[in-house]
Amino acid sequence: MISIRHFPATHPLPDWRNFGVMLRVLLGVNLLALLAALVQAPELAGWVDRYVDLAAVVEPLLLLCLGLLTGLRNLLWRLPLRLGQAVVIVLAATLAALMMLYAQAFGLTAGGSSSLRAGLLAAATSGLLLAYFELRARSFSPVQTEARLAALNARIRPHFLFNALNAVLSLIRARPQQAEEALESLSDLFRAAMRDPASMVSLADEVDLARQYLELERLRLGERLSVDWQIDPISLQVPIPPLMLQPLLENAVYHGIEPAPAGGTVRVAIVRQGDTLQISVANPTTDPGSHAAGNHIALENIRERLALYYDLESRLEIATGHNQYEVRIILPCQRKRL
Repeated sequence: MISIRHFPATHPLPDWRNFGVMLRVLLGVNLLALLAALVQAPELAGWVDRYVDLAAVVEPLLLLCLGLLTGLRNLLWRLPLRLGQAVVIVLAATLAALMMLYAQAFGLTAGGSSSLRAGLLAAATSGLLLAYFELRARSFSPVQTEARLAALNARIRPHFLFNALNAVLSLIRARPQQAEEALESLSDLFRAAMRDPASMVSLADEVDLARQYLELERLRLGERLSVDWQIDPISLQVPIPPLMLQPLLENAVYHGIEPAPAGGTVRVAIVRQGDTLQISVANPTTDPGSHAAGNHIALENIRERLALYYDLESRLEIATGHNQYEVRIILPCQRKRL
């Protein structure tokens, strides 16, 4: 079973395929280039021009190095940490020296430039970035990350279980037979809600949990609640973090269906587009003031858990339109980990 321990943020050697890693490397190297331009420029007015000159050399080298490291990621992760870091530093230094020799051969560099200095600067920059990523990985150690996930799940579970219990309690006197059936479903929901928060679940399990929850709510709300499922023919074994879909449905029912006397339809769409999985939940909106305003705890909870699992490769979006409120979760389809 895939868990948070297999994710990039917990590995001391960066996952060069991760968008967040690439973005941090680009920003870090360009920041160092800006500082170097500030030091080298004879006057402050020439700072920007000097940075442009440096960027013309640094950017191609950086992109080439990132491309090679992306291809070598699996091999580097199999090596001992220090050896893997040494390989990265040597690779960056070698590429920088070769590019400088190439530029010198065609007279593209200013006098005084040397391949040795370029290699040393690339090695120093790589060392600084690797040190940063190692410190960052320690701050996202599996133990700390699992503890944070447990705290986030503990915060969201009471809302889920409280609403499910309310749905059952509303049936005990009026429809005792249905209440008994609902209690059986409730036990399954409790078991699913108490899963290890650091472990991924299959998309099929998450959809089943959501359907069971909606069945309980339908017992309480009756014909006022209808659900439109739109699930593409995708692999339901795709692993995703637990309790992603149910809190969105809970918000949709509470804020979109309950306040409306005639009820409404909750629309759930799950589609795969390329390497991403998109989960969206839409509900009708009511007049402001007809129901308690939300405090976005569930949305912030999901957003934070997505960041712990996927760094910058996932996002949560909110779209409001004519009498409709929609929440979309976009996350990468989980690649096979080492």
